[in-house]
Amino acid sequence: MTVQYPPYTKEETAQRGNTLYETQLRSQVEANNHGKIIAIDIESGAFEIAEDTMTASDRLLEHHPDAVIWRIRIGHRAVHRFGIGRLL
Repeated sequence: MTVQYPPYTKEETAQRGNTLYETQLRSQVEANNHGKIIAIDIESGAFEIAEDTMTASDRLLEHHPDAVIWRIRIGHRAVHRFGIGRLL
């Protein structure tokens, strides 16, 4: 079995994914999908939307097996949140 390494650093993947989302996809998907996950292939721009990260990623990989995937929760800054929502 051959181990494949991602062609981009984490930072490059994040930058490309965020740029694609903000410039091309956000206006298409945000209105009806708030809170769902979008998985984006940062090389082709293909994407899938689902309720969770695994489903969105699996659907994208079905059509684009070599996808380099960036995920974000639609309408939020990140996929997951850690800790409490605000400090008192």
